[in-house]
Amino acid sequence: MSSAPLHDDARERATSGDEHRLRSGRLGSVAIAFIVVSAAAPLTAMAGGAPVAMLLGNGPGIPFAYLIVSALLLLFAVGYTAMARHHTSTGAFYAYVARGLKQPAGGAAAWIALLGYNSMQIGLYGLFGAAAASFCAETLGFNPPWWACSFVAWAIIGVLGYRQVDLSVKVLGILVALEFLIVLLLDVAIVGKGGNGGTGGFASNLSMEPFSFGALTSGSLAIALLFNSASYIGFESTTIYSEEAKDPRRTVPRATYLAVIVIGVFYSITTWLMVSAQGPSTLVSHLGELKPDPTVFLFELGGTYLGSTATQVMSLLFATSVFAALLAFHNAVARYLYALGREGLVPRKLGHTHALHLSPHMGSMSQTALAAVVLLLFTVTGQDPVLNLFTWLTQLGTLAILFLMSLASVAVVAFFARYRGERRKAAADEAVTADVATAGTGAGGMWRTAVAPALSAVLMGAVAVYATSQFGNLIGNPESALRWVLPGLILVAVVVGIISAAALKKRDPERWALMGKDRVDELVPDHH
Repeated sequence: MSSAPLHDDARERATSGDEHRLRSGRLGSVAIAFIVVSAAAPLTAMAGGAPVAMLLGNGPGIPFAYLIVSALLLLFAVGYTAMARHHTSTGAFYAYVARGLKQPAGGAAAWIALLGYNSMQIGLYGLFGAAAASFCAETLGFNPPWWACSFVAWAIIGVLGYRQVDLSVKVLGILVALEFLIVLLLDVAIVGKGGNGGTGGFASNLSMEPFSFGALTSGSLAIALLFNSASYIGFESTTIYSEEAKDPRRTVPRATYLAVIVIGVFYSITTWLMVSAQGPSTLVSHLGELKPDPTVFLFELGGTYLGSTATQVMSLLFATSVFAALLAFHNAVARYLYALGREGLVPRKLGHTHALHLSPHMGSMSQTALAAVVLLLFTVTGQDPVLNLFTWLTQLGTLAILFLMSLASVAVVAFFARYRGERRKAAADEAVTADVATAGTGAGGMWRTAVAPALSAVLMGAVAVYATSQFGNLIGNPESALRWVLPGLILVAVVVGIISAAALKKRDPERWALMGKDRVDELVPDHH
C-alpha cells in the first residue's frame, strides 16, 4: 500500500466529473433484503424448484436439506459481511476478489459474475413466458405465445432498470409481499386442516419425519443440496447495492443475514408442510405420477387446501414472482456493468449513471439489449422456454455463482491475512482505513476473517465441483454435449477476465492498481 502517492492522479480521475455516481443513501436493510429475496423468488422456488428436488433428490428429507444449505450460506455470510464492513463497492464479488487475490483474479471474478448473473436473468425469461402464457390460457381465455409474454416483461424491466433504484424497490416490495402472502395462506391452511389431504383436522398428520436423519439421507442428498442451493441464488447480491445503501457498513451485513434467515425459514417450513400435506410415504411416488411437470404439485395442494380461486391467484403470483426475480437480476447485472465500466474492464461508457435518475442506465440498456438477442435466438430456433432457455441458462448461472462464492471466500481470507500482518503500517497509511488495520484480531475476529471463510471456500468449492460433474443431470440431459459446453463457458469467462485485466494494466497502470478499491469515501447521500 506504500505506492498510494503514485496513484493520486488516478484517484482524482476515478472520481472526476467524467464519471457519475449512483444515488447513495437510498436503501435501508429491509429495502435491500426485499431486492435480494426477490432474486431468490420464494414462490418460484417452492412451486418450481422444491418439487423437482423432492423427486430427484431426497424426497421427504428436503426440509432438512434446506436447513443444511441455510447453515452453509450463513457460514459464507460470516466472511462475506466481514469484508462488507470494511470494503464498500457495487462491484461486490469482483471488488472483493481484486482486493484479496489481486487484479488478474479480480478480472476473472468480474467476467464470471457477468456470465452468472446474465445467465440467471435471461434464463428466467423462459420461465416467465411459459408461466404467463399458461395463466392467460387457463384463466383469461386467450393463448399468447410464450415469447410475446417474455418480451412484454422485457420492455417493462428495461424501463424500470433505467429509472431510479427506489422505483424498482417499490415494485419488488409489492410483488414479494404478495407471493409470500399466498404461500403463507397455504401454510396456514395445511396446519389448520392437517396433513394427508386435510382430512384429520387442526395440526393433525404433520409429520416430523422430514427432519429425521433417515429422511435426510434417503435418495440423493447431493442432488437435493444442489437444487436447494439454486433456490437461494440472489441472496449474495446485497453488496451490489452497497453504494446506494444508508450506512453501508451496517446495512449490507444486516440485509445479508436477514435475507438468508428469512429465505431459509420460509423454505424449510413450507416444504415441511408440503411433504406433510401429501404424506411422506407417498410423496415421491405421487411426484413421479405428475411427470413431466412435477411443478404442478404446489398448485395441486392449493386446490385441495385453498380452493380453485386461490389457485388461480397463485398461478398469477407465480408469474409475478418470476418477474420480480427478473427485475432483481437485471438490476444486479446493470450495477456490475457500471462498476466494471468505471474500473475500465469494459467500455467506459457503461461506468456512467443517468444525469437525473443517477441509475446505471448504460449498464441497464446493455443488459436489455443482450437479453433481446438471446430471446430472439431461442425463439427463432424453436427452443422450449422451460426445458431449454430456463433450465440451461439458470443452471449455468447457479454454477458460475457457486464458483464465485468459493473464490470470494478465499479472497476474504487473503485480504484480512495480508492486513493483519501489517496493522501498524496500515494504520499510518492513508490508503487503508483504521478499521481494516485492526480487523481480524481476537477470537471473534479470527472466526469472521479466517476460519469461517476458509471453511466456506472448501464447502462451496466442493458443491461447485460436484455440480459440474452432475451438470448433465441438472439440465435434464446427461448425454448432451451441453453438460461440458455450458460449464466450459466459465473457463472462457476466466480467460477473458484475466486478459481484460492485463489489457487495463498495459493501457492504464494507475487505474489497474486501483481495481476494486473501496468507494465508501466517495459516497455522497442524496437527500431529495
